[in-house]
Amino acid sequence: MKTQELLEAVRDGAVSVEQAMEQLKTLPYENLGYARLDHHRELRTGFPEVIFSQGKTVEQTASIFEKLYQRSGLVLATRASREQADAVIEKVPQAQFHPAARAITVGMKPEIERVGLVAVCTGGTADIPVAEEAAITAEMCGARVERIFDIGVSGLHRMISALPEIRRATAIVAVAGMEGALASVLAGQLDRPVIAVPTSVGYGANFGGLSALLTMINSCATGIAVVNIDNGFGGGYMAAQINRQSAMAENEPQ
Repeated sequence: MKTQELLEAVRDGAVSVEQAMEQLKTLPYENLGYARLDHHRELRTGFPEVIFSQGKTVEQTASIFEKLYQRSGLVLATRASREQADAVIEKVPQAQFHPAARAITVGMKPEIERVGLVAVCTGGTADIPVAEEAAITAEMCGARVERIFDIGVSGLHRMISALPEIRRATAIVAVAGMEGALASVLAGQLDRPVIAVPTSVGYGANFGGLSALLTMINSCATGIAVVNIDNGFGGGYMAAQINRQSAMAENEPQ
């Protein structure tokens, strides 16, 4: 149960003070030995702790996911394998595996309840796995997401034809490998913040995404923020934060 829900339940008499104290014992974190789960993360930042599954065992991932779900009902695990996802779903049947994004989710709002709009764009089809991680992350954070794939700069007419659609978004995530020029070109055409996500897609001189990263960091276009190589989660999260702040500003009384 979330902290706010717990306090409201105490207020309404549905939960006793003693029961609430028992739940609060594990705050602000729960020590599992191999992980210390930050149950106060959502209270501080607006979104619960996210599980980075890579490097964790199947059992660790499933146990952490279950514990976070029991406390908040909203969980995102990134860089997950099929084996990890199967173990999670066995413990939390409501969970869903997104193979393209390598993400496991539970508690995502239905699309009709999401706010604003984040556009997730890719230079090419090979960038889609990282873009899907960004898109799933933004959706988990409550944003509506439009996926606009394969509009790389080697065919500018494709990107130009997509501009009216992209301009409707509050924030844009530009995911690209090779030389990574997509973010610069988009930022030069838009009055919206662009979050650039370099990918490791490319031939040898791409240096595992370093060439795309350097292009994005050295862009002469304004309004670009750059996250790390293949960090779709970071790009999607930042875009969702911008989107959420914009939605809150629109809803404030004048």
